[in-house]
Amino acid sequence: MDEKLLYKIHISGQVQGVGFRWSASSEARNRGIKGFVKNLSNGSVYIEAEGSREQLNAYVEWCKKGPGFGFVESVNIDTFPPVNYTDFRIEY
Repeated sequence: MDEKLLYKIHISGQVQGVGFRWSASSEARNRGIKGFVKNLSNGSVYIEAEGSREQLNAYVEWCKKGPGFGFVESVNIDTFPPVNYTDFRIEY
């Protein structure tokens, strides 16, 4: 298996109140990605996603489109060493 990476993803646009966190969580679990998603006070969504580069890049492509509701304006990614998350959860 590929080396694990951690992507810290900031998504801005109309991404709160449209089911983005739930959809992002479901999508991550389906792809075998670990980490979490949460809303930020500035109206954006923040995700820490851990997996192989291939898994994460495919997930980022999904993030650029979102769940079909709302509107994704930008997706910014920073790469870090993994911290070994054990599941994917929604944080409040």
